Amino acid sequence: MTDRAAYPAPLRVAITGGTSGLGLALAQQWQARGAQVAFVARNAVRVGRVAEQLPGSHGIVGDVADKEQIHRIALQITGGLGGLDVLINNASSLGPLPLRLLADTDCEDLEAALATNLLGPFRLTKALLGALASSAREGRGAVVLNISSDAAINPYATWGAYGASKAALHHLSRIWAEELQGEGVRVLSLDPGDMDTPMHAAALPDADPATLKRPADAARELADAIAAALPAHPGTAPAQRLAEGAAR
Repeated sequence: MTDRAAYPAPLRVAITGGTSGLGLALAQQWQARGAQVAFVARNAVRVGRVAEQLPGSHGIVGDVADKEQIHRIALQITGGLGGLDVLINNASSLGPLPLRLLADTDCEDLEAALATNLLGPFRLTKALLGALASSAREGRGAVVLNISSDAAINPYATWGAYGASKAALHHLSRIWAEELQGEGVRVLSLDPGDMDTPMHAAALPDADPATLKRPADAARELADAIAAALPAHPGTAPAQRLAEGAAR
C-alpha cells in the first residue's frame, strides 16, 4: 500500500459507479490510503448507505449517462473535494441482458451502452479537465483512469454493445493521453481482470466466484497504478502500458 505520508496533501479522488463492485472497492481503498473521496451512483439509498460506511466521503446521486446531469455532478465533485486530483470513470453498462448477438440488439440498447460507457466518461472528464489541469499545475499531479475491458480488445460474440463501447473508450483514452501530456494530466485505460462483482454475475450467472478476482485486490492494483503515475510516486513502468483492457 502506498504510504499516505508521501502525498503533500490528501489526494482528492472521484469515482463513478461507486456503490458496488469495483467502484465500492476503489472508494474503500482510497479512503484507507487517506484520500478525500467523492463517489457517484444513481441509487440514492445506496449512495446514503455507502456514505455512512465511509465517514467523511462525499456521496453524489447522479447518472453519468444523462448529459443534463454532468455539470451538476462535476460541480458537486469539485465543491465537495475542493478540487480534483484523480478521476476514475468506473460506471459501466453491459448493454441488453441477457447478452445477445449484435443483429438482435436494438439500436436504443446500443445507444444506452454508449451513453454510459463512452459519452459519460467523455463528458465528465471534459467538465473536470480544468480542475485536473489546475491540480497538475500545483504539482499535485492529475490522473484520469478509465476502466476498460478485454472485451475492448477481443471480439466476444454476444458482447457487442459492451465491447464496442469499451473499445471506443479505450482508444479515446489513448488519444487523450497524447493530447493532455502538455497539461500534466495523465490518462490511463486499465484492465482490472475478471472480478466477482454483481455486474459479472449478471453477465455470466453460471461462473464460479471462486475463480474470479476479488474487487478489493483489483482496487489495490489500480490504486497502485494511479499512484505510480503521480509526480510524488515515480513508478516502474508507465502505468498506461501495464494492461490494455478490463475483464468482461
